[in-house]
This record gives sequence, C-alpha cells and structure tokens, in this order.
Amino acid sequence: MNTNANTGSPLQQAMHALRSDLIQEDGPRISTMRNYRFAILQYEPRDEFRLRQEVRRLHSDLVSNGWMVLSINLQKLLLDRVRAQGDDFVSRLIERERRTAGKSIDRGLRDLQSRLGPLIEGPEGIAADCSRIISDYAEQHPETVDRTVAIIGRAGALYPFFRSSALLRHLDGRTCNVPVVLLYPGERCGEKGLSFMGVVEPDSDYRPRIY
Repeated sequence: MNTNANTGSPLQQAMHALRSDLIQEDGPRISTMRNYRFAILQYEPRDEFRLRQEVRRLHSDLVSNGWMVLSINLQKLLLDRVRAQGDDFVSRLIERERRTAGKSIDRGLRDLQSRLGPLIEGPEGIAADCSRIISDYAEQHPETVDRTVAIIGRAGALYPFFRSSALLRHLDGRTCNVPVVLLYPGERCGEKGLSFMGVVEPDSDYRPRIY
C-alpha cells in the first residue's frame, strides 16, 4: 500500500488524502462545514478499474479502523428504475433507440436521454434512492452513524442522462449527517470546476471538497 501522499499516481495521491481525512479520531475532516459532509474524489474515466482497486483498499482500511461503509452503486439504481417501468417499457425503449440511432446516433441519444431523464432527475430521482439507502441504514443502526461513510460509485453509468452536481444538491440535508463521498469520473478544470466524463461542459457549481 502506498502511504506517501507525495508519491504514486494522481489517483493514489487523492485516495491517500481522502483516507487520511476520513480516518481521524475526532471524526472525518472531509468538509469544514459540520452540516455539509460531502466530498468528491475525481479520477480519469480511463482509470475506472484502478479506482475500484483503490476503493477496495480504502474500504478495508476504514473497516479495520472501526468504520461502517455503505457502498452505493449508481448503475444498479439506474437499472432498477428502468426495470421498475416494466418489460414493455424496456422493449419499447430499446426498439425506439435502435430506430432513431439508425437515422442519427446523436438523435438516438437525445431521444433516449429525454425518456430516461425524468426517471432519474430531480429530488425524487436517483438522489431519492441514495437518500433512502443512507437514511434506512441510519435508522436501523443509530449507534454507528458517527462511524459510517457512504461511498457513491459507478457514476459513469449515468452519462449523459444526469449530472452528478445535481445529485449532490438533491442529497443535501437528506443523509442523516452521514459523510458522503462521490467517486467522480471526469476532468478537473481549475480549482472547483469539473467536467463529467471529460466531455460535458465544465461545471463549477460544487460545494464539496474535491480530492
């Protein structure tokens, strides 16, 4: 394991800094605001599999230091929402995407985005699913809330249907004060700007600390 914050890849350095700020005797230090306990770990989309390895190490370190870790998979939440619409909806969605993409890939993507967007956007979309997972755990295990962290990953599955900046905005105030770390595939643009998947127009509307 790399224990030197000044060596290793940018991903390893960011993970080292995050690990150090999480594992503190007086609680996590990922934010200077007590009631806003969010952080973003930015990584290059091409490093997805390396990121998963680092997250497994972080998970192990946290558990060995007495932490509970909630792993939230955004890809699974997206697929669950699509499947909940029924087999007919999925079949029609696939067939329509094939037809429209056959005429224009961009047109097919826009049409798919218009149909999936309403399922996952807004405060009652994917953000509500994340909030429910965290809140349910907090209600069932109130004694461990102060030693729990939620790690939200597989955000790339939401591209191009959803912006992760909106996810964190809709989660604000709905996590029972459990620290939340969003694993963000994209590019950093300046001090506070991020471009989702390195493709979407940079967004600087981020309050959390970016690692």
